[in-house]
Amino acid sequence: MAAAVTYQFYAEVYGGSLSEAAFGLSLPAATRHVRWLVNAAEPAELELEAYQRSVCAAVDAFAEFGEGQVGGFALGDFKVTHYEDEGTTGEEMATSAALKELVGTSLLFSGVR
Repeated sequence: MAAAVTYQFYAEVYGGSLSEAAFGLSLPAATRHVRWLVNAAEPAELELEAYQRSVCAAVDAFAEFGEGQVGGFALGDFKVTHYEDEGTTGEEMATSAALKELVGTSLLFSGVR
């Protein structure tokens, strides 16, 4: 697939800050998710970077929130929560992040679902 995203693209072009290992762990879910969002459409040459950036945005979201319910964690008295609202999932966070990168491309329209 010509639209594959590499760690080099993620770090140098997109400006991502995950380690290569963390990037690699989230990449399969992010790639599947963006392909689902665009209904498996292949990006045109002019849309390739937007497509790759959307995968990177989804990588960051999945790395931070996971694929399931968004929650938080506690270490002793230190607590971190990631809730935006009740019922938010990592998939919803990835969708939002990826769609922002696809604005202005024909990839956002996939017909009636």
